[in-house]
Amino acid sequence: MRGKQTRDGFVTSSARAVELFELIHCDIWGPYRVVSSCGARYFLTVVDDFSRAVWVHLMKEKSEVKIILKQFFAMVDRQFNKNVKVVRSDNGKEFVGLQEYFRNSGIIFQTSCVYTPQQNGRVERKHRHILEMARTLRFHANLPINFWGECVLAAGYLINRLPTPVIGNKSPYELLYNKLPLYSQLRVFGCLCYAHASKTGGDKFAPRGVKCVFLGNAYSQKGWKVYDLQNKRHFISRDIKFIEHEFPFRVEWYAPESKEDGGVNLPAWESHVHGDNEVDTDQICEATDACDSAARTGSEETDGTSQHAANSQASLTGSSDAMAENNPDNHAHVTTPGQNRRSDRPRKTPAWHNDYEVQMHTVTINSHPVATPTLTPESGTPYSLTHYIKYNHFSVPHRAFLAAISMTKEPNSFGEAVRDPRWREAMTREIQALERTRTWEIRDLSPGKRAIYCKWVYKIKYKSDGSVERYKARLVVCGNRQVQGIDYNETFAPVAKMVTVRTILAVAASCHWELHQMDVDNAFLHGDLHEEVYMHLPPGYSASSPGKVCRLLRSLYGLRQAPRCWFSKLSTSLRGYGFTQSHADYSLFTLRRDRRIMCVLIYVDDLLITGNDRDMIKQFKTYLAETFPVKDLGVMKYFLGIEVARNPTGIYLCQRKYVLDILTETGMTSCKPVTFPMVQNHRLQSDSGPHFSDPERYRRLVGKLIYLTLTRPDICYSVHILSQFMQHPRLAHWEAVLRVLRYLKGSPGQGILLRSDSSLSLTGHCDADWASCPVTRRSVTGYFVSLGFSPISWRTKKQATVSRSSAEAEYRSMASLTCELIWLRNLLRSLGVTHAGPVHLYCDNQAALHIASNPVFHERTKHIELDCHFIRDHIQAGTIAPAYTPTTEQPADLLTKALGAQQFSYLLHKMGIFDPHAPS
Repeated sequence: MRGKQTRDGFVTSSARAVELFELIHCDIWGPYRVVSSCGARYFLTVVDDFSRAVWVHLMKEKSEVKIILKQFFAMVDRQFNKNVKVVRSDNGKEFVGLQEYFRNSGIIFQTSCVYTPQQNGRVERKHRHILEMARTLRFHANLPINFWGECVLAAGYLINRLPTPVIGNKSPYELLYNKLPLYSQLRVFGCLCYAHASKTGGDKFAPRGVKCVFLGNAYSQKGWKVYDLQNKRHFISRDIKFIEHEFPFRVEWYAPESKEDGGVNLPAWESHVHGDNEVDTDQICEATDACDSAARTGSEETDGTSQHAANSQASLTGSSDAMAENNPDNHAHVTTPGQNRRSDRPRKTPAWHNDYEVQMHTVTINSHPVATPTLTPESGTPYSLTHYIKYNHFSVPHRAFLAAISMTKEPNSFGEAVRDPRWREAMTREIQALERTRTWEIRDLSPGKRAIYCKWVYKIKYKSDGSVERYKARLVVCGNRQVQGIDYNETFAPVAKMVTVRTILAVAASCHWELHQMDVDNAFLHGDLHEEVYMHLPPGYSASSPGKVCRLLRSLYGLRQAPRCWFSKLSTSLRGYGFTQSHADYSLFTLRRDRRIMCVLIYVDDLLITGNDRDMIKQFKTYLAETFPVKDLGVMKYFLGIEVARNPTGIYLCQRKYVLDILTETGMTSCKPVTFPMVQNHRLQSDSGPHFSDPERYRRLVGKLIYLTLTRPDICYSVHILSQFMQHPRLAHWEAVLRVLRYLKGSPGQGILLRSDSSLSLTGHCDADWASCPVTRRSVTGYFVSLGFSPISWRTKKQATVSRSSAEAEYRSMASLTCELIWLRNLLRSLGVTHAGPVHLYCDNQAALHIASNPVFHERTKHIELDCHFIRDHIQAGTIAPAYTPTTEQPADLLTKALGAQQFSYLLHKMGIFDPHAPS
């Protein structure tokens, strides 16, 4: 027994008192680390075993228990005509000291055994109940921590009025008073309210309402407890106007004095959230009933129907009033209306405020004012964006650039833009440019022809330091009204593939090439138009006579053939300068002179220029400026919605602003984030569950997510799944989209790092999820390609046919990856990079590797198409070297199935994806 004895188990007690106050349970909670606003550090809880009613009393010291319990017994005798028969508590000295009083009063006093709080479980569980509700009240209103006493009292008040199945779905209040509580008297705790200002000093223009915070129902008077925000004091008033959807303690703005540090004044505007110690306890204890001593059951204080119940409340208010009166600290710093006292001690803004960067502010960098970001948290939201994104890891100039692109507002219509003189000037410049290049001629509409409409599109262009370069207004034709064969014929024009963009940037990072960006003004106006096309007059354009239209002589934005006309013009000019057009990507042009090389990548009118010779790039810029009207945007910072940041470590690509815009548009900026985008073992199907009410919204949002995969391979699989339900999305599909947004909320600045210490050797990983589609039973292919340590290509795609085995599915995945690797070798050759040796291809299926290396398993492979077997030719030629990798180390596994948080995070790190915006 001495060596093996254990404690006996505890049996759930079903015993319950049969009448009111036959048995009460008592216990003390505290001391708490923060003194409450009225000086309390403890609270005493009394629970009636029959009704489960709770009385909460705030205390400064434990010794007050004797006085409070004696007052409680007197209240029970006077108000309920009952006598307490049994008191049960722990072995606290404050209770044991009352044994003589209990004996003289005929009250049985029971204590729990030492180290056995389970025997006093009623009140122990009630403590948990009170604290859970008090925390919820405080978090919802974002009250300072020294209001914890008010939260506890309010929690007790609410608990007594909430039905519970323990007592037959009745409330403790109903068992005490044999009537239902008046729920119409409840108000939202911590909300904004205005108390009538009874004393204005005769000033007829003084405000008649005082801005306050509601802190619960008063017990000693028929009124409401409020806290005066201006004068920092508690008081009770019956004349209150509630604004229950606003909470004053959530956010308050102020402008701190900025300090100079190396010519940069930071921060500018910072969010100021009331912290735990924001309200000084020296200033708030003037009022009557500052903290009522108990959140007792009582009656509804404002109904005026039960004087008996009101007396039961008033009998216990003395302790709290006495507490406030006997506290010398409280009276030493009493504040009155018109006499605002503020501490003289220096106030330092918490460091974590620096993480909030969304507001625009001007700072000085090298004697030039520019914008820098400051971020503001959403008021009162527990999952504010500011917890998941920060900018401290970036230089001040780059933070200024991020702020500029984050905060600007572009008009959505001509009516909105015409009110701003900057946009009016931009539209005037555009019209003048169109007329200068003779883009059209004004004439009557030819018989048998119809004119198409046009609209204005507005865009703000930035310099590399984040300042606004210009306000650009572009006139766009509504090309969707054109008719093929009449208004246009051929329309195709190549644009840069995003894999090509990432590859060039990876090579530039590894070779330390400079990156420049240029923009051609009114690019489409330089293309020659061969078809006869008519357009209505632009909005805001006045002609000499009505009924006229524009006969287009040159291509214009929006015309279906305009990109083709412009690309033909530009490519002809580049080839005339000496460039060679790449066969791997027709939008890539390269120029080699000895060991010097320059590359130009074209995406419509945006030009990405890089190379190993600065003078060569400078000469080409001069030539381009002489040929077309261009804008030199300097060092590459923002390309096709992708943010580009560069330091000695490498080039970082992300779509932070794009993610934030999506979250704002969908109202998900305050959602609770998750750590992986899609639940494991999901079973999303096209024909199960109710239909989603807004299919167009679903398609639009999934389309945005597709573009986001340019720098976010982590959501590639999720978007692949969701894009299969575009035609008839169900509610379950919409919920899956929202989960992806919740994942993005947790890492809005996540992207890829193209490392400067990376080699220029290709490596590929491929994987397949066999028969994963529940409808077609087709498999999913996923592959991931890196250039050294830099991720440059990834894909998730459903296979075209059903595979009979997992080996066949993996083999088809290897064939897809081989195609990508061969193309990338050719692309690198265009960039002057020769890939020495074979490209390593990693697969986690041994049978697929055997099939690829040897003509084995004839019965399993005789039906596979011949085009899949070309991988064997490349293996034999030595261009591809297949190898095995465990599934746990396979990055492509992330592209073929939904993974758990731990493996998902591990593979992200392995792929070279990280988030420099994440708070460290």
